[in-house]
Amino acid sequence: MSDTVRSADGTTIAFDRAGEGPALVLVDGAIAHRAINPTSGAMAGLLASRYEVVRYDRRGRGGSGDTLPFAKEREIEDLAAVIDAAGGEAFVLGGSSGSMLALDAAAAGLAIPRLAVYEPPFIVDDSRPPLPDDYVEHLNELTAEGRNGDAAAYFFTAAMLMPEQAVDGMRQGPFWAELEKIAPTIAYDGTFVGDTMSGRPLDPARWAGVTVPVLVIDGGASDTFMHTGADALAAVLPNAQRRTLPGQTHDVAPDAIAPVLAGFFAG
Repeated sequence: MSDTVRSADGTTIAFDRAGEGPALVLVDGAIAHRAINPTSGAMAGLLASRYEVVRYDRRGRGGSGDTLPFAKEREIEDLAAVIDAAGGEAFVLGGSSGSMLALDAAAAGLAIPRLAVYEPPFIVDDSRPPLPDDYVEHLNELTAEGRNGDAAAYFFTAAMLMPEQAVDGMRQGPFWAELEKIAPTIAYDGTFVGDTMSGRPLDPARWAGVTVPVLVIDGGASDTFMHTGADALAAVLPNAQRRTLPGQTHDVAPDAIAPVLAGFFAG
């Protein structure tokens, strides 16, 4: 069932829910929302027999509104509003850069009794090139000039390390128009990422206050930096568990992760 809730600054946040049981909120990473993320829909279907699975569109995407200027605190308030609408507390799964939002929300004291994160894209060593120092600044410059397509392309080449020729081919596809619509929100994720993709060790203080159980998951077939980043996160969290899903990549199969999540959230 589709619904909306008002965030603290008045922004409309769209969400849906499926199933019955304790609430479980899914937090998308960059460029994803409900209409274009089949993985979250499939995951909701697999978990709905045990949980009320809540999917929402982060601000500036899909059915949600946006209010400028952006600040990380606004997205934390968005998640708080969704959790309130779900009954006042909820388990949370953060995917990719959505993991940073989920972790920051837990650190801010949101009612999240258990948290799982899948492949936060930390770069903590030299296993891949870091993000450019001016990554967020350049994204904002491009969208301010109305060059949303170039901002989306910059995300794929600078953050995802895709070849320019491959991105040029993507720009000819039907999906690209949707990417241009939500391109301004790519910098939002970049703000949450901060210096976690700099090639330097994680700041141990950022999530030191996250004392709830956190399951840090990666895919066994993912790039090396995903493994070292997941290990680094687990090392700085006070109450972390680690799990690697054999054969999985950043694009995780719902039927591979759903049973792991169900077991973890069941305690």
